[in-house]
Amino acid sequence: MDDIRLGVIGLGNRSDLADLAHRPGSGSLVAAACDRDRQLLTRAEQRFGTQVRTAADHHELLDAGLDGVLVLTPDHTHEGIGLDFLQAGVPVFLDKPMAITTEGCDRLLAAAHRHRTPLYVGHNMRHMPVVVAMRELIVKGAIGEVKAIWCRHFVGHGGDFYFKDWHADRRLTTGLLLQKGAHDIDVIHWLAGGYTRRVNAMGGLTVYGDIDSHRDRSGERMTEWLSTENWPPLSQTGLHPVVDVEDLSMMQMQLDNGVLASYQQCHYTPDYWRNYTVIGTEGRLENFGDSEGAEVHVWNRRSDGRAEADLVVPVHTPAGTHGGADPVLMAEFLRFVRDGGATVTSPVAAREAVAAGHAATMSLREGGRAVEVAAPDRDLAAYFGHGQS
Repeated sequence: MDDIRLGVIGLGNRSDLADLAHRPGSGSLVAAACDRDRQLLTRAEQRFGTQVRTAADHHELLDAGLDGVLVLTPDHTHEGIGLDFLQAGVPVFLDKPMAITTEGCDRLLAAAHRHRTPLYVGHNMRHMPVVVAMRELIVKGAIGEVKAIWCRHFVGHGGDFYFKDWHADRRLTTGLLLQKGAHDIDVIHWLAGGYTRRVNAMGGLTVYGDIDSHRDRSGERMTEWLSTENWPPLSQTGLHPVVDVEDLSMMQMQLDNGVLASYQQCHYTPDYWRNYTVIGTEGRLENFGDSEGAEVHVWNRRSDGRAEADLVVPVHTPAGTHGGADPVLMAEFLRFVRDGGATVTSPVAAREAVAAGHAATMSLREGGRAVEVAAPDRDLAAYFGHGQS
């Protein structure tokens, strides 16, 4: 089997996905690498071998004979870079979020359809063991028909992860309710079996806006400043020069199948994990933890007060980043490039997650008004629903 020749655009923190794909002689290799940071480019040969072609501009790789490309750049660049490679006929892996506006997502879907170029979006949480366990229980009917989903996201490293670099600038993300929440919104949609059509939200910059210490960290990487010693939140220093995204947000969703959902996100909690509660016509389930040692609890009987779960499902987390999800994600993308066919992730679902997060961000910045979320074009949805064939 010949190796699939891949390009990687963006050699920052998420380029660990490229390392997973670089398996010369075993099906895939990184043949080209692109980044504006010359220091990162000079290290590309050490990572991917002397045969790797390097470029500071992704346009130089559009005609490089690549079988696929991984776009792992900052969010606001996903749309432009993705459109260029889709038009060139190069299968595209876009890291999530797909784009930072609903319109941007729709342009990407339209381009992939028009040029018949495969498009894949890296919503790795669909491969996270705890999410898979909840999905399987729901499909098996463990709680009956889903009626409501609540998700609380405690982003304990928020100050380090999202307020010291480009993530803090809404021009480059729209906001963290979209940027960070796209994962959870997609999971809510997947567990509920529907997509958001109406939202409202509230939120604000409630803590990090009170910090006066700012500095330009150009050329630095998150690993250089991340520390659990940065606590409590107001002791943080050296925030990004522009901080205008919310650190606390809450949204409510009405899905097209009648399910009601809510999502809460806080970037200054002491702990870092997600908690989902799914309520159905015959019970409810809830996860405790989302990494190794996590459990999913199911209640099916009435009780007064808090009762022990009727079913406890232990969740094993295999090796690999994001709870073992990233290796499975990359294996699915490589199979998709080579053979095509259906995938667990979905470009349309990725668009729907952005659309809900984008609308919610507009709502919270406009007094919490209700905002309608338009569905994607039917023909496009059908095309992607049939495995892009």
